[in-house]
Amino acid sequence: MASLELKNLHVALEDGTEIVKGVDLRVASNEVHAVMGPNGSGKSTLAYAIAGHPAYEITEGQILVDGEDLTELGADERAQRGLFLAFQYPHAIPGVTVTSFLRSALNALRKARNDGADDPIPVKEFRTDLLAAMERLKVPRELASRYLNEGFSGGEKKRVEILQMAMLKPRIAVLDETDSGLDIDALKIVAGGVKELIGPEMGALVITHYQRILNYIEPDFVHVFVDGRIVEEGGPELAHKLEAEGYAAFGAKEEVPA
Repeated sequence: MASLELKNLHVALEDGTEIVKGVDLRVASNEVHAVMGPNGSGKSTLAYAIAGHPAYEITEGQILVDGEDLTELGADERAQRGLFLAFQYPHAIPGVTVTSFLRSALNALRKARNDGADDPIPVKEFRTDLLAAMERLKVPRELASRYLNEGFSGGEKKRVEILQMAMLKPRIAVLDETDSGLDIDALKIVAGGVKELIGPEMGALVITHYQRILNYIEPDFVHVFVDGRIVEEGGPELAHKLEAEGYAAFGAKEEVPA
């Protein structure tokens, strides 16, 4: 069973401004945890810090995967241990096709985990696995030969990220505002892909502002995140309470429309 554990996690920006102010959280395989909070509460900072983004400094506390302390490890080493981050706004990589990117990433994992030693995955095996995953997750085949995220719609970018999850098989997936920029049809497809991958080998931490994605990926646990802290925890009913009452009921300042 996989697990991600945050112990008294504090995270600051490069200028020393503290954003995450002491978070305790444990996510296990076969579980979906939702972190819900208003804009500016520090949700994305939490996601990036878990993944090892160098712009965010962990000033106190620990990040553990399967009991191993990853706090001092780089992003690549955390990925090798089974962490995966799905970005709110995935970046384009001109000149690198989806197929090339996925095969390189998979081979890097195989080498790091000594799964097949230095031998790359055979092309035929990789292609069979890739086409099966694309079929299962409803990812159009033509995306495989295009440059990663270049000219992709929001829905295509998110589908390809779910495809990455299916191919790389992380232990814990952190999904940062995955519903951002998706219409209802794309949201259903992406959410369906995430649900299919959650199970005995993978758990998920879904970070979101709105409740709507949780209509399709029902969480086992909901954590209300305000001003860098978890201020309330509960089951899926808590997400519905947030949708009805808003974050002000939990001490958040009301957002002023632009």
